[in-house]
Amino acid sequence: MISLTYPSQPHTCSVVIPVYNGERTLAELVVRLEKVLPSLATQYEVVLVNDGSTDQSWAVIADLAVSYPWVTGLNLMKNYGQHNALLCGIREAQYSLIITMDDDLQNPPEEIPKLWTALLENDFDVVYGTPEREQHGLWRDLASQITKLALQTVMGADNARKVSAFRIFRSEVGKSFQNFQGPYVSIDILLAWGTSRFGSVPVTQAPRSIGESNYTFRKLITHAMNMMTGFSTFPLQIASLVGFAFTLFGIFVLIYVVGRYLIQGGSVPGFPFLASIVAIFSGAQLFALGIIGEYLARMYFRLMDKPSYTIRTTTRKP
Repeated sequence: MISLTYPSQPHTCSVVIPVYNGERTLAELVVRLEKVLPSLATQYEVVLVNDGSTDQSWAVIADLAVSYPWVTGLNLMKNYGQHNALLCGIREAQYSLIITMDDDLQNPPEEIPKLWTALLENDFDVVYGTPEREQHGLWRDLASQITKLALQTVMGADNARKVSAFRIFRSEVGKSFQNFQGPYVSIDILLAWGTSRFGSVPVTQAPRSIGESNYTFRKLITHAMNMMTGFSTFPLQIASLVGFAFTLFGIFVLIYVVGRYLIQGGSVPGFPFLASIVAIFSGAQLFALGIIGEYLARMYFRLMDKPSYTIRTTTRKP
Protein backbone atom coordinates (compact mmCIF):
# COMPACT_ATOMS: atom_id res chain seq x y z
CA MET A 1 0.00 0.00 0.00
CA ILE A 2 1.30 3.44 -0.94
CA SER A 3 0.91 6.23 1.60
CA LEU A 4 0.74 9.76 0.24
CA THR A 5 1.55 12.78 2.42
CA TYR A 6 0.97 16.15 0.83
CA PRO A 7 2.81 19.32 1.80
CA SER A 8 0.43 22.00 3.05
CA GLN A 9 1.49 24.63 0.53
CA PRO A 10 3.59 23.27 -2.33
CA HIS A 11 5.34 26.01 -4.25
CA THR A 12 7.51 24.10 -6.70
CA CYS A 13 6.45 22.76 -10.08
CA SER A 14 7.63 20.88 -13.12
CA VAL A 15 6.12 21.54 -16.55
CA VAL A 16 6.29 18.45 -18.76
CA ILE A 17 5.81 18.97 -22.50
CA PRO A 18 5.93 16.19 -25.11
CA VAL A 19 7.42 17.55 -28.33
CA TYR A 20 6.80 16.27 -31.83
CA ASN A 21 7.87 18.50 -34.73
CA GLY A 22 7.48 21.60 -32.60
CA GLU A 23 10.60 23.52 -33.61
CA ARG A 24 8.60 26.65 -34.57
CA THR A 25 6.69 26.99 -31.30
CA LEU A 26 9.09 25.92 -28.56
CA ALA A 27 11.01 29.18 -28.18
CA GLU A 28 7.84 31.24 -27.79
CA LEU A 29 6.37 28.66 -25.41
CA VAL A 30 9.40 28.81 -23.09
CA VAL A 31 9.43 32.62 -23.14
CA ARG A 32 5.77 32.74 -22.14
CA LEU A 33 6.31 30.15 -19.41
CA GLU A 34 9.15 32.28 -18.02
CA LYS A 35 6.66 35.11 -17.50
CA VAL A 36 4.13 32.92 -15.66
CA LEU A 37 6.00 30.40 -13.51
CA PRO A 38 8.02 32.77 -11.24
CA SER A 39 4.79 34.26 -9.89
CA LEU A 40 3.55 30.80 -8.86
CA ALA A 41 6.53 28.76 -7.75
CA THR A 42 9.75 29.40 -5.86
CA GLN A 43 11.41 26.66 -7.89
CA TYR A 44 10.35 25.40 -11.27
CA GLU A 45 11.57 23.50 -14.31
CA VAL A 46 10.39 22.75 -17.83
CA VAL A 47 10.98 19.22 -19.14
CA LEU A 48 10.83 19.02 -22.94
CA VAL A 49 10.56 15.43 -24.21
CA ASN A 50 11.44 15.07 -27.88
CA ASP A 51 9.28 12.18 -29.11
CA GLY A 52 11.15 11.21 -32.25
CA SER A 53 10.61 14.48 -34.12
CA THR A 54 11.60 14.55 -37.78
CA ASP A 55 12.40 18.29 -37.81
CA GLN A 56 14.97 20.28 -35.81
CA SER A 57 13.06 20.11 -32.51
CA TRP A 58 15.92 18.48 -30.62
CA ALA A 59 18.40 21.14 -31.76
CA VAL A 60 15.98 23.82 -30.54
CA ILE A 61 15.55 22.02 -27.20
CA ALA A 62 19.32 21.74 -26.77
CA ASP A 63 19.70 25.50 -27.38
CA LEU A 64 16.92 26.30 -24.93
CA ALA A 65 18.54 24.11 -22.27
CA VAL A 66 21.73 26.17 -22.66
CA SER A 67 19.91 29.53 -22.52
CA TYR A 68 17.57 28.64 -19.64
CA PRO A 69 19.02 26.73 -16.67
CA TRP A 70 15.55 25.51 -15.69
CA VAL A 71 14.93 23.75 -19.02
CA THR A 72 15.72 20.04 -19.34
CA GLY A 73 15.64 18.17 -22.64
CA LEU A 74 15.02 14.46 -23.09
CA ASN A 75 15.55 12.93 -26.52
CA LEU A 76 13.76 9.61 -27.05
CA MET A 77 15.12 6.92 -29.34
CA LYS A 78 12.03 6.97 -31.58
CA ASN A 79 8.43 8.15 -31.71
CA TYR A 80 6.68 6.31 -28.86
CA GLY A 81 3.53 8.44 -28.66
CA GLN A 82 2.35 11.42 -26.65
CA HIS A 83 1.41 9.55 -23.48
CA ASN A 84 4.64 7.53 -23.46
CA ALA A 85 6.62 10.76 -23.76
CA LEU A 86 4.57 12.24 -20.92
CA LEU A 87 5.31 9.23 -18.73
CA CYS A 88 9.01 9.71 -19.41
CA GLY A 89 8.88 13.40 -18.50
CA ILE A 90 6.78 12.79 -15.38
CA ARG A 91 9.31 10.30 -14.07
CA GLU A 92 12.11 12.81 -14.66
CA ALA A 93 10.22 15.66 -12.97
CA GLN A 94 11.74 16.82 -9.68
CA TYR A 95 9.12 19.07 -8.07
CA SER A 96 5.91 18.72 -6.08
CA LEU A 97 3.38 19.84 -8.69
CA ILE A 98 3.47 18.59 -12.28
CA ILE A 99 1.86 20.46 -15.16
CA THR A 100 1.46 18.87 -18.59
CA MET A 101 0.64 20.73 -21.77
CA ASP A 102 1.02 20.53 -25.55
CA ASP A 103 3.86 22.09 -27.50
CA ASP A 104 1.67 23.84 -30.11
CA LEU A 105 0.65 26.90 -28.02
CA GLN A 106 -3.00 25.82 -27.98
CA ASN A 107 -2.65 25.50 -24.19
CA PRO A 108 -1.80 29.10 -23.25
CA PRO A 109 0.72 29.27 -20.39
CA GLU A 110 -1.23 32.27 -19.09
CA GLU A 111 -4.04 29.86 -18.12
CA ILE A 112 -1.82 27.87 -15.73
CA PRO A 113 -2.79 29.99 -12.67
CA LYS A 114 -6.40 28.80 -13.07
CA LEU A 115 -5.34 25.17 -12.73
CA TRP A 116 -2.90 26.00 -9.92
CA THR A 117 -5.55 27.81 -7.87
CA ALA A 118 -8.20 25.12 -8.42
CA LEU A 119 -5.80 22.38 -7.29
CA LEU A 120 -4.69 24.07 -4.09
CA GLU A 121 -7.91 25.78 -2.99
CA ASN A 122 -10.15 22.75 -3.55
CA ASP A 123 -7.68 20.12 -2.34
CA PHE A 124 -7.86 18.18 -5.60
CA ASP A 125 -5.13 15.78 -6.65
CA VAL A 126 -5.65 16.30 -10.39
CA VAL A 127 -7.18 19.27 -12.21
CA TYR A 128 -7.82 19.40 -15.95
CA GLY A 129 -8.03 22.53 -18.04
CA THR A 130 -11.16 21.88 -20.08
CA PRO A 131 -11.36 23.98 -23.26
CA GLU A 132 -14.35 26.33 -23.31
CA ARG A 133 -14.54 25.65 -27.02
CA GLU A 134 -12.71 22.98 -28.98
CA GLN A 135 -10.52 24.37 -31.76
CA HIS A 136 -10.58 21.30 -34.01
CA GLY A 137 -12.44 20.08 -37.05
CA LEU A 138 -15.63 18.03 -37.07
CA TRP A 139 -14.01 14.60 -37.34
CA ARG A 140 -11.32 15.40 -34.77
CA ASP A 141 -13.95 16.64 -32.31
CA LEU A 142 -16.03 13.50 -32.88
CA ALA A 143 -13.01 11.26 -32.30
CA SER A 144 -12.15 13.22 -29.15
CA GLN A 145 -15.64 12.65 -27.75
CA ILE A 146 -15.39 8.92 -28.50
CA THR A 147 -12.02 8.80 -26.76
CA LYS A 148 -13.39 10.61 -23.70
CA LEU A 149 -16.37 8.26 -23.58
CA ALA A 150 -13.99 5.29 -23.61
CA LEU A 151 -11.91 6.97 -20.92
CA GLN A 152 -14.98 7.49 -18.76
CA THR A 153 -15.83 3.80 -19.08
CA VAL A 154 -12.33 2.77 -18.06
CA MET A 155 -11.78 5.32 -15.28
CA GLY A 156 -15.30 5.08 -13.87
CA ALA A 157 -15.24 8.82 -13.18
CA ASP A 158 -17.72 11.38 -14.46
CA ASN A 159 -14.95 13.93 -14.75
CA ALA A 160 -13.28 11.77 -17.41
CA ARG A 161 -15.40 13.58 -20.02
CA LYS A 162 -13.52 16.77 -19.13
CA VAL A 163 -9.98 15.48 -19.57
CA SER A 164 -7.45 17.27 -21.71
CA ALA A 165 -3.71 17.35 -22.29
CA PHE A 166 -3.61 20.50 -20.14
CA ARG A 167 -3.52 19.20 -16.55
CA ILE A 168 -1.90 19.71 -13.16
CA PHE A 169 -1.44 17.08 -10.49
CA ARG A 170 0.52 16.34 -7.35
CA SER A 171 3.73 14.43 -7.93
CA GLU A 172 2.81 11.99 -5.14
CA VAL A 173 0.05 10.60 -7.35
CA GLY A 174 2.74 9.39 -9.73
CA LYS A 175 3.92 6.89 -7.12
CA SER A 176 0.90 4.73 -7.95
CA PHE A 177 2.31 4.00 -11.42
CA GLN A 178 6.04 4.41 -10.90
CA ASN A 179 6.61 0.72 -11.75
CA PHE A 180 4.25 0.62 -14.74
CA GLN A 181 5.85 -0.87 -17.83
CA GLY A 182 4.22 -1.52 -21.18
CA PRO A 183 3.98 -0.22 -24.74
CA TYR A 184 0.45 1.23 -24.32
CA VAL A 185 0.21 4.18 -21.96
CA SER A 186 -2.68 6.40 -20.92
CA ILE A 187 -1.65 9.03 -18.39
CA ASP A 188 -5.26 9.77 -17.44
CA ILE A 189 -5.93 6.14 -16.53
CA LEU A 190 -2.66 5.90 -14.62
CA LEU A 191 -3.63 9.01 -12.64
CA ALA A 192 -6.94 7.33 -11.81
CA TRP A 193 -4.96 4.45 -10.30
CA GLY A 194 -3.64 6.83 -7.66
CA THR A 195 -6.61 9.05 -6.80
CA SER A 196 -10.30 9.75 -7.31
CA ARG A 197 -10.06 13.44 -6.42
CA PHE A 198 -10.33 15.00 -9.87
CA GLY A 199 -11.38 18.51 -10.77
CA SER A 200 -11.61 20.67 -13.86
CA VAL A 201 -11.69 24.35 -14.75
CA PRO A 202 -12.69 26.00 -18.04
CA VAL A 203 -9.74 27.44 -19.93
CA THR A 204 -9.22 29.17 -23.23
CA GLN A 205 -7.83 27.08 -26.04
CA ALA A 206 -5.97 29.10 -28.62
CA PRO A 207 -6.44 28.26 -32.30
CA ARG A 208 -3.53 26.48 -33.91
CA SER A 209 -1.47 29.04 -35.79
CA ILE A 210 1.42 26.83 -36.87
CA GLY A 211 1.32 23.33 -38.35
CA GLU A 212 -1.40 20.69 -38.05
CA SER A 213 -2.46 18.33 -35.30
CA ASN A 214 -0.64 15.01 -35.24
CA TYR A 215 -3.75 13.33 -33.83
CA THR A 216 -5.90 12.12 -36.69
CA PHE A 217 -9.35 10.53 -36.43
CA ARG A 218 -7.78 7.10 -36.89
CA LYS A 219 -5.13 7.64 -34.21
CA LEU A 220 -7.69 8.81 -31.66
CA ILE A 221 -9.94 5.81 -32.31
CA THR A 222 -6.93 3.51 -32.00
CA HIS A 223 -6.00 5.20 -28.72
CA ALA A 224 -9.55 4.68 -27.46
CA MET A 225 -9.39 0.98 -28.37
CA ASN A 226 -6.02 0.63 -26.64
CA MET A 227 -7.49 2.15 -23.48
CA MET A 228 -10.55 -0.09 -23.58
CA THR A 229 -8.64 -3.33 -24.09
CA GLY A 230 -5.45 -2.40 -22.23
CA PHE A 231 -6.90 -1.11 -18.98
CA SER A 232 -10.47 -2.45 -18.73
CA THR A 233 -12.52 -5.65 -18.99
CA PHE A 234 -15.52 -3.74 -20.35
CA PRO A 235 -15.19 -5.13 -23.93
CA LEU A 236 -15.15 -8.67 -22.53
CA GLN A 237 -18.31 -7.88 -20.60
CA ILE A 238 -19.89 -6.62 -23.83
CA ALA A 239 -18.88 -9.86 -25.57
CA SER A 240 -20.47 -11.85 -22.75
CA LEU A 241 -23.68 -9.84 -22.99
CA VAL A 242 -23.79 -10.30 -26.77
CA GLY A 243 -23.31 -14.04 -26.34
CA PHE A 244 -26.05 -14.19 -23.70
CA ALA A 245 -28.43 -12.16 -25.90
CA PHE A 246 -27.90 -14.43 -28.90
CA THR A 247 -28.33 -17.50 -26.70
CA LEU A 248 -31.74 -16.18 -25.68
CA PHE A 249 -32.49 -15.42 -29.33
CA GLY A 250 -31.58 -19.01 -30.25
CA ILE A 251 -33.87 -20.36 -27.54
CA PHE A 252 -36.76 -18.26 -28.82
CA VAL A 253 -36.10 -19.49 -32.38
CA LEU A 254 -36.11 -23.09 -31.10
CA ILE A 255 -39.38 -22.52 -29.24
CA TYR A 256 -40.89 -21.01 -32.40
CA VAL A 257 -39.79 -23.91 -34.61
CA VAL A 258 -40.94 -26.60 -32.17
CA GLY A 259 -44.18 -24.75 -31.41
CA ARG A 260 -45.00 -24.37 -35.09
CA TYR A 261 -44.32 -28.07 -35.66
CA LEU A 262 -46.58 -29.11 -32.79
CA ILE A 263 -49.38 -26.68 -33.64
CA GLN A 264 -49.35 -26.65 -37.45
CA GLY A 265 -47.64 -29.94 -38.08
CA GLY A 266 -44.89 -28.52 -40.29
CA SER A 267 -41.40 -27.04 -39.96
CA VAL A 268 -40.31 -23.52 -40.92
CA PRO A 269 -39.70 -23.66 -44.71
CA GLY A 270 -36.89 -22.14 -46.69
CA PHE A 271 -33.13 -22.05 -46.81
CA PRO A 272 -32.91 -18.22 -46.30
CA PHE A 273 -34.28 -18.55 -42.76
CA LEU A 274 -31.67 -21.15 -41.81
CA ALA A 275 -28.85 -19.26 -43.52
CA SER A 276 -29.79 -16.04 -41.70
CA ILE A 277 -29.73 -17.76 -38.30
CA VAL A 278 -26.35 -19.36 -39.01
CA ALA A 279 -24.91 -16.02 -40.18
CA ILE A 280 -26.16 -14.21 -37.06
CA PHE A 281 -24.66 -16.74 -34.68
CA SER A 282 -21.40 -16.94 -36.65
CA GLY A 283 -21.10 -13.16 -36.52
CA ALA A 284 -21.63 -13.13 -32.75
CA GLN A 285 -18.95 -15.80 -32.30
CA LEU A 286 -16.43 -13.94 -34.46
CA PHE A 287 -17.18 -10.72 -32.58
CA ALA A 288 -16.42 -12.41 -29.25
CA LEU A 289 -13.31 -14.09 -30.64
CA GLY A 290 -12.07 -10.75 -31.98
CA ILE A 291 -12.33 -9.13 -28.54
CA ILE A 292 -10.60 -12.10 -26.90
CA GLY A 293 -7.89 -11.82 -29.55
CA GLU A 294 -7.33 -8.16 -28.67
CA TYR A 295 -6.78 -9.10 -25.04
CA LEU A 296 -4.43 -11.91 -26.00
CA ALA A 297 -2.45 -9.44 -28.12
CA ARG A 298 -2.14 -7.06 -25.15
CA MET A 299 -0.92 -9.94 -22.96
CA TYR A 300 1.55 -10.95 -25.68
CA PHE A 301 3.03 -7.46 -25.88
CA ARG A 302 3.26 -7.25 -22.09
CA LEU A 303 5.11 -10.59 -21.97
CA MET A 304 7.54 -9.25 -24.56
CA ASP A 305 8.42 -6.59 -21.97
CA LYS A 306 8.56 -3.82 -24.56
CA PRO A 307 9.64 -0.56 -22.92
CA SER A 308 7.31 2.42 -22.68
CA TYR A 309 10.17 4.61 -23.90
CA THR A 310 13.96 4.72 -24.18
CA ILE A 311 15.97 7.90 -23.66
CA ARG A 312 18.77 8.54 -26.13
CA THR A 313 20.13 11.82 -24.76
CA THR A 314 19.49 14.13 -21.82
CA THR A 315 20.51 17.77 -21.85
CA ARG A 316 20.40 20.17 -18.94
CA LYS A 317 22.58 22.98 -17.68
CA PRO A 318 24.91 21.80 -14.88
